[in-house]
Amino acid sequence: MSRPGRLRPRSLRSRLVLIAGLLATGAVVLCQLAGLVVLRSWLTDQVDDRLAGFRPPPGMYEDLADGSLSHRAPDVLPSDYRVFFYSPRGDLLKDALGRTSPAGPTLPDRAADLELSVGRPATVPADGGDGADWRVLASSGPGQVRSVVALPLDTVDGATAKLLWFGVGLGTLAAGGVVLLGNAAVRLGLRPLTRVERTAEHITAGDLELNVPVADADTEVGRLGLALNTMLDRLRSALHRAEDSERRMRRFMADAGHELRTPLTAIQGFAELLVDQPGMTGGRRREAHSRIVHNADRMSRLVDDLFLLAKLGHAPVRRRERVDLLSLCADAIAGTAVRHPDRDIGLQPLGGPRTGAGSGTGPEPGPGHGPGEDDGEQDLDVVEALGDGHQLAQILGNLLSNACAHTPAGSRVVVRVGAARAGGETGGTDRPGRVGAGRPMPYGAAVCVVEVADDGPGIAPDDARHVFSRFYRAGPRDPDRVAGSGLGLAIASAIAEAHDGRLELDGRPGGGCVFRLLLPAVG
Repeated sequence: MSRPGRLRPRSLRSRLVLIAGLLATGAVVLCQLAGLVVLRSWLTDQVDDRLAGFRPPPGMYEDLADGSLSHRAPDVLPSDYRVFFYSPRGDLLKDALGRTSPAGPTLPDRAADLELSVGRPATVPADGGDGADWRVLASSGPGQVRSVVALPLDTVDGATAKLLWFGVGLGTLAAGGVVLLGNAAVRLGLRPLTRVERTAEHITAGDLELNVPVADADTEVGRLGLALNTMLDRLRSALHRAEDSERRMRRFMADAGHELRTPLTAIQGFAELLVDQPGMTGGRRREAHSRIVHNADRMSRLVDDLFLLAKLGHAPVRRRERVDLLSLCADAIAGTAVRHPDRDIGLQPLGGPRTGAGSGTGPEPGPGHGPGEDDGEQDLDVVEALGDGHQLAQILGNLLSNACAHTPAGSRVVVRVGAARAGGETGGTDRPGRVGAGRPMPYGAAVCVVEVADDGPGIAPDDARHVFSRFYRAGPRDPDRVAGSGLGLAIASAIAEAHDGRLELDGRPGGGCVFRLLLPAVG
């Protein structure tokens, strides 16, 4: 049962060669058979014409009636003609004209059994079954005598037999030639597919940066190569994204573990101190309790920030309503001023006077907001965007807290709010010292802009590239200030992306910083 499966060709090349060989051989055999049939029909028609044109020798029927037909010479008829007679009573007569060798056709003894129509030739076998068939033609003579003229078909059989053997030989040669030449032709034609196969083997072995060679994109193999290259590009992109995601996840887990370890270690240390020293003074006990509460609160806020980041990364903003950014900025400034009463925090329109790093940057100002006008000569317009007001307020609070935390005590902070067109200064092109988080806004699109600018010492380029990364901290300007968790700007950028917006930073050492929030304008 398994032997036919073993004999079946498994490779595409072998199958193509086998199919081509069978088709070529079949075509040759069919052509030879058609030629054989045509040739035999033509030769048989020639014999029939000779039979129809036969003219009996003079006095043949008179000699038959006198009984002297047997005295005629055997070669009285031309070539291989034979003539047989049936008496008026329908009996086959022994007297016949023609040579006696080879054996003649097989004829019945009675004319009634002779299945021949007058004037229509027919083929009958040789007498005794030996020799070639005979072509016979029946005709009527005088006195109800019937004659049968016969010619052998040995010439026809010989010609058709030679043609048949010639066809067999030609078919064999054609099959052999197709197998040999077809194998080479198919191998040459499938060479691009072989290269694709070898490239696939290398890719399977681990070399994922290879591409399938494409010689001609108009061929089937070329289109297959283009499709495979497209699939490989997507596969590589998916693998790179998976590797990058895994790498960021590992770093995130390591950073989260590191951040949680510090408050946990402090809580554990002070708790053990309380257990090991039950007789400590009330002041020290209150201090230990205070440190435990402080670190527990810090760990709780860190966990809350992590949950918020996870939620922002997997769910869109569910609550979208018209939010007045001008009111949000005013509330954020008021809240920050309470925590930092020594800070000078101002609110200006987007086209107002520039401060520090904000000089010469920002979107194109709207009508009536010239860069040379001061606060008293400009009006603050209501700017509305769609989104979650609580989350957008969290962005502004984080930006203002960072500005106060990373600038000296006398530095001024300015919040600018307004509408503009994306492009140029507003998220449309790359600028030296600019980094951003989120998809760039379409060029020329109407956007709502909130800038938080300071005239502090700025930020180094190496720190600016990572400022929106999770757990990244450039370090507090005040050595006595405890460093934050490094999640504030990461949360702000995630909220901006969830609102289809973008968060940017323009900064350079000694020139201050400008954090810019871009949101799609309400249509």
